[in-house]
Amino acid sequence: MAKTSADPSRLDIIDRRILARIQRDATLPMAELAEQVGLSLTPCWRRVQKLEKDGYILKRIAVLDRHMLNASVTVFVAIRTTEHSIEWIERFHKATRDMDEVVDIYRMSGEIDYLIRAFVPNIEAYDKLYKKLISKLPASNVTSMFAMEEIKSTSEVPLSFIDD
Repeated sequence: MAKTSADPSRLDIIDRRILARIQRDATLPMAELAEQVGLSLTPCWRRVQKLEKDGYILKRIAVLDRHMLNASVTVFVAIRTTEHSIEWIERFHKATRDMDEVVDIYRMSGEIDYLIRAFVPNIEAYDKLYKKLISKLPASNVTSMFAMEEIKSTSEVPLSFIDD
């Protein structure tokens, strides 16, 4: 994850409008984006370029329909370990980096050391993922929780905290 030293409070209302619209639809044609944020084409394009250069826009992606692509089961995997060392963290990163099913990994505070979110087609596919995980990493506890219903899922970052 890229880090930036840019000051988000320096973003004016136009920059914020650009960010809000781009994160909802990165395919928006520049002319349409410019019109929506109240700029002409060239100044809008320059602002988008600057927002990318400054690290506010990390990349532009397409959000795929995972149900159509046979990855409709969401599983959260909570991992606890008794080993807390830099070597274990590096081993964990290396072991999970290339697991395509894994879409998010968080190092946590509290009872759980790591929380993984993965997309799989079914329980059998999750079992294969589980076996890969435990074969590569010593853990004191691995708990799986399957999502029954997705109520909200977004990649949009809230922009309301910029001035806080």
